[in-house]
Amino acid sequence: MTPSVSRIAATLAVSLAVIGGRAVAPLAHDVQGQPSQTFRTSVDVVTIQASVRDSRGRILSGLTTTDFEVRDNGQLRPILSLRSDRMSPLSVAILVDMSGSMRIGPKVAMARQAYDSILSQLRRGQDEAALFTFDASLHERRDFTRDLEALRGGLSDFQPFGSTSLYDATAVAARRLAARSGSHKAIIVLTDGIDTSSKLTAREVSGLAGSIDVPVFVVATMPSLDQRLMLESSQRAPHSSAADLRDLAEWTGGELVFASTFAETIGAASTLIDGLRQQYVLAIEAAAGSEWRRLDVRVRRPSAVVKARSGYFAG
Repeated sequence: MTPSVSRIAATLAVSLAVIGGRAVAPLAHDVQGQPSQTFRTSVDVVTIQASVRDSRGRILSGLTTTDFEVRDNGQLRPILSLRSDRMSPLSVAILVDMSGSMRIGPKVAMARQAYDSILSQLRRGQDEAALFTFDASLHERRDFTRDLEALRGGLSDFQPFGSTSLYDATAVAARRLAARSGSHKAIIVLTDGIDTSSKLTAREVSGLAGSIDVPVFVVATMPSLDQRLMLESSQRAPHSSAADLRDLAEWTGGELVFASTFAETIGAASTLIDGLRQQYVLAIEAAAGSEWRRLDVRVRRPSAVVKARSGYFAG
């Protein structure tokens, strides 16, 4: 299933106009292994961040252009370049849910643990990160910086309160992250997964984030009982919280991970950051026109599982 095109097109048009003007949509509070190949500059290109694992979840490294197959609206497209470099710096926007529902049980404590674990996986002086919290609105707590020590303790003074606009917050963060340089970008959302007040849907946000190649990784911090109830709900209803979170992650090339213990939050952080470092960055020539184009990225190995964005807007 692809994201709804009509509203996403309007959302993206506004977003790209804002990015081009170096302005930002209002935020509440402060603001309402393989040698690199040269990208061709004579054509418009579409870059695609892709992670590849085998059926057991192990990262597949050492792939070349002959291993990949990229289809654009069903048409096989030549790959202009392929990069895989563990040393490339990361640019990460960390969004932490500080809405009222996070007060229940150990949710906020696990989110803080996950945040600290993510920072510990980043490389000082190389990777950059920004900290945002959200309730009914998005709040910028620390702008993008390579000074990771300045980010530590960034959640110590905040207490959960208010409703949850998870999808709206993710959309604004995606626009902020799109303006950053570098090829390895991601949004990491730490939340209990309950959205109560967003104007945008998961489908619309995934279309926005996916079209500008910003994968969204969601770490759902909640007790195992809540986890089970959420997953059972997703099986009964196609538009449940868990199903929406899964779609948001998968359509952008990210991943939804559940963490019900402090040990699991540490493991999730390590897995996500390591996966980002080992992503492949492919490029294809952009199609003419201005419509939504569906992307299908595959690896010619029976057990390979590829996560990449679901499409882009041509033109």
